[in-house]
Amino acid sequence: MEIAPLISVITPLYNAEHFIEDTIRSLQKQTHKNWEVCIVDDASTDTSNAIVTRLAAEDSRIRLHTETENRGAAYCRNKSTEMANGGFIAFLDADDLWHPEKLEKQLTFMMKKKSAVSYTNYLHMDETGTSFLKRVKALPVLSYRKQRTNNYIGNLTGMYNAEKLGKILAPNLRKRQDWAVWLTAIERSGAPAMGLQEDLAYYRLRSGSISENKWKLIPYNYQFYRSFLGFSTLKSTAYLLRFFWEYFIERPRQFERL
Repeated sequence: MEIAPLISVITPLYNAEHFIEDTIRSLQKQTHKNWEVCIVDDASTDTSNAIVTRLAAEDSRIRLHTETENRGAAYCRNKSTEMANGGFIAFLDADDLWHPEKLEKQLTFMMKKKSAVSYTNYLHMDETGTSFLKRVKALPVLSYRKQRTNNYIGNLTGMYNAEKLGKILAPNLRKRQDWAVWLTAIERSGAPAMGLQEDLAYYRLRSGSISENKWKLIPYNYQFYRSFLGFSTLKSTAYLLRFFWEYFIERPRQFERL
């Protein structure tokens, strides 16, 4: 009998005591059972670490590393990636949730499409997790060129084949590290990312988060082009303008109010 591939789930953790247990429980409900979650606690000051420690004592698939000083999301995702043993790598933040069939359906989809990079639809939910507000639809096919103009992959939906592509570490950017990871994954694969158009993940909108205000992300978008891709000032500015076109004209076609 063929053994199902091990999928490593990357989860940075910081002060998510109200959400982390639900997040882990959504993993434990997966129909694909051969997974591990690599959680890096970024020196939380609440009870997050104690909650994960308790759950890890009951389930050996939960692996916890604790930092003694706050290092930031990029560092924690990279540390978690370095811990990973799986042939496939997926991402789930400490306040988000997955559909029970997320891993099984996505893995089957990747095998069928012979794809090394995939992603899915996801739903926005309110902070309490009780109301779904918006659907973000996955493009059926996402090229490197298209992904370079905007981040079309919801990080909580993405999965890549680490056996084929190797482990991909995020650059040291304050924001937009996930955009860089998925662009790199598509580039390494030499083929477009494939979009599974099913609602398989749930993104929690939290008040006060920087991603809630897209205008605050403008400097980080510019640095993505200038620092990560190494574009000139002029080229970075031109791509930033293209980013706005994609964000305000193209991307709204992928959104559905619920």
